[in-house]
Amino acid sequence: MLKLEDTYLHKGKRRALVAELRKKGIQSERVLEAINTLPRHFFFDTALISHAYEDKAFPIGEGQTISQPYTVAFQTELLDVKPGDKILEIGTGSGYQASILHLLGAEVFTIEYQKKLFDHTSRFLQRLGIKMHLFYGDGTGGLPANAPYDKIIVTAGAPVVPDALIQQLKIGGILVIPVGDRRRQAMVKITKKSSKETVREEFDGFAFVPLLGKDGWKG
Repeated sequence: MLKLEDTYLHKGKRRALVAELRKKGIQSERVLEAINTLPRHFFFDTALISHAYEDKAFPIGEGQTISQPYTVAFQTELLDVKPGDKILEIGTGSGYQASILHLLGAEVFTIEYQKKLFDHTSRFLQRLGIKMHLFYGDGTGGLPANAPYDKIIVTAGAPVVPDALIQQLKIGGILVIPVGDRRRQAMVKITKKSSKETVREEFDGFAFVPLLGKDGWKG
């Protein structure tokens, strides 16, 4: 079992990572502070732990990755998280992104498609003492039983924006989702202005694992 130790070396590497993210354009001090606070190396297999503070994505098993810190920061900044926000995350993965949202004061609902990953991450977050609502299943349809949400974040590349996610947003809510083909995506921010009107912004140049499920990629 991985020992959860956070040394001066780890803290120094986190500060250096935060400085790198700031240089790359991340402006939200709250987001940067959350990344500085949360030990990313806790979310890594022992064999890869020395790479935890590189600004890169790394494999976590089941064909999934822990996202690049810049991507986590960029998506989180676009979400404009407020304390008390009810946030749905599609794609729990390692639990790192969800934990950043938790640190920012959100009530997090998160759903994972891969059963082994869901089981592992559920146990791990419990060990960390991080409380959130974890679900196993196809996240492309959202979690209608707990809707509506202030914010929704998708952490895998989708072929299209699933209508169900927009429907489950509150008026004034924000959806952040990578949309494109299996190799490259644009980060899409959708703000729900009314039941019929949304505003869409796009930011190019991202690469996520495919979003699997009924309204995602097949297999």
